[in-house]
Amino acid sequence: MIPQWLRTLPLANGSRAKIRNIMHALYNHAMRYEWMEKNLISLVRQSAKRERVPDILTVPEIAALLTQLREPSKTAVFVAFSTGLRVSELLGLKWEDVRFDVMEIQPSRAIVDQVVGPLKTDASGKPVPMNTALADVLLDWRGKCPYNQDADFIFGSPEKDGRQPYWPDSLMRKGVRPAAVSAGIAKHIGWHSFRRTLATLLQANGETVKTTQDMLRHATSRLTLDLYAQGTMPEKRMAQSRVTQAVGTAVVPVGTVVKSQVVVGA
Repeated sequence: MIPQWLRTLPLANGSRAKIRNIMHALYNHAMRYEWMEKNLISLVRQSAKRERVPDILTVPEIAALLTQLREPSKTAVFVAFSTGLRVSELLGLKWEDVRFDVMEIQPSRAIVDQVVGPLKTDASGKPVPMNTALADVLLDWRGKCPYNQDADFIFGSPEKDGRQPYWPDSLMRKGVRPAAVSAGIAKHIGWHSFRRTLATLLQANGETVKTTQDMLRHATSRLTLDLYAQGTMPEKRMAQSRVTQAVGTAVVPVGTVVKSQVVVGA
């Protein structure tokens, strides 16, 4: 019954696997106190494998999307892409968390379903760098937004008189996805897309794994590489070229035309 119940949940495989593991731990706890004789979840299997590879955006797609966005979605997307903040951290930001004097953003809280809570992990509390372009965007938004005092949410909702930030689903559904359609982007975009895109572009630009890990504030580099950073096609093609060019003309003679491109020997 439990496997069938898990399959009915409208969640990703990874979320179902987490629920299964929590239930397994609860049954173990019950056995420890002799409330149950065996763990009924031990034989339950739930794959955490993704059903599809998440989409990432290219730099031209990010630029095209930004040109189509209106505020506050435009600034929210730029901050999300530039920092890799989770949407719960992004919408939990207050102006007092933006330290223009030292060019850092200090995540201090997370908001899920409009409930203020702690950050996801200890590593999530590390300061995020803020370059001049990001600082300019935030300063411009502070000059235009209705809630610009230190204690105000950066993305305070007018419907709640700034006491709460916008709902992430509302910003995505009403602002980001229609703008993506207008920009000719057919990929599926969610708030996590910007975090994954940042990780992938950092790796494609040759940044170290440690730098990418610190930017995303992951506890381990394994999570950074296994779940977030993807190799882009130009990056993979360039890596392939470096290998094949090292082989020289052993297989492909000098001057051979391949799809209108001349393969030059080493």
